[in-house]
Amino acid sequence: MTSPDLRHHGDVDAAPGLADFAVNVRVPRPPGWLRDRLAAALDGLGSYPSKRAEERAREAVARRHGRSPDEVLLLNGAAEGFALLPKLSPRRAAIVHPGFTEPEVAFRDAGIPVEHVLLSGDFTLPDVVSGADLTVVGNPTNPTSVLHSAARLKTLPGRVVVDEAFMDAVPGEPESLAGDPDVLVLRSLTKTWGLAGLRAGYFLGDPGTLARLAHGRPHWPVGSLVLEAITACCEPEALAASERFALEAAAHAAYAVDRLGDLVVVPPRAPFLLLRVPRGTREALRDKGIAVRRCDTFPGLDDTYVRVAIRPPEEFAVFADALRVVMEELA
Repeated sequence: MTSPDLRHHGDVDAAPGLADFAVNVRVPRPPGWLRDRLAAALDGLGSYPSKRAEERAREAVARRHGRSPDEVLLLNGAAEGFALLPKLSPRRAAIVHPGFTEPEVAFRDAGIPVEHVLLSGDFTLPDVVSGADLTVVGNPTNPTSVLHSAARLKTLPGRVVVDEAFMDAVPGEPESLAGDPDVLVLRSLTKTWGLAGLRAGYFLGDPGTLARLAHGRPHWPVGSLVLEAITACCEPEALAASERFALEAAAHAAYAVDRLGDLVVVPPRAPFLLLRVPRGTREALRDKGIAVRRCDTFPGLDDTYVRVAIRPPEEFAVFADALRVVMEELA
């Protein structure tokens, strides 16, 4: 049965001293050029975040996605975006599961009824029958690593909110709806650029919807370093590097699948794998100094599933070897 702990995330599994395969952040720290940009912005922290810095960041995001600046809402990470969704006042929200659980938490905390739409046996979208007037889905979906068809997503009921937190890790970003004016898209910059501790993301949507989401936010809702990070990570040089990283991750994923074989539930399209393993595998790996993400906190999954971040082959080989030993011990 699914654990009720919807607020559990991979950072809890990745305790200090463990080899971290639980958190889906690509690198442990931002690249040098980005650290330099952020360091240069430190001298400005004595001033409040400027209107011009916010405009520059929105303009950079808009250019990156072929949108207008008024179709961009800057956020302190994608998690803030989920927390704002109840402002849209749906009568009933549908959450596609297994998927990231923060949207459900936000709606339940706001007293909005939530309906689960469970993915099919191969973790693809079912024929949804729902009375919801708002549907949230991840693409690619966390933790299944499935990439759904953009055309299929647009047929979901009500207002469609697509969590594309990992889309920049997919080469070429196929199936992205970031340029579609009829869909509300959430993006994160923290995974690719090692910014989980800074929190940087944004919404893409029509200006009226974004105004509703932004209503009631405090003044200066996004700090100066976040504005600088968003601007920097949407510039052409960063986008070219991001595509190289995505191609590299795809090659690493192929290696991981080859090492793990039938344990991989579905071919991964994001930089993580969903594995089906014997009960007790996660705990046994932890005893050997390796952290993986438990999956019984995702509706639709149980403790026979774990999520594993894809790492470079030399790192992933350590995990694969440890998993082989654990499987032999459990057998």
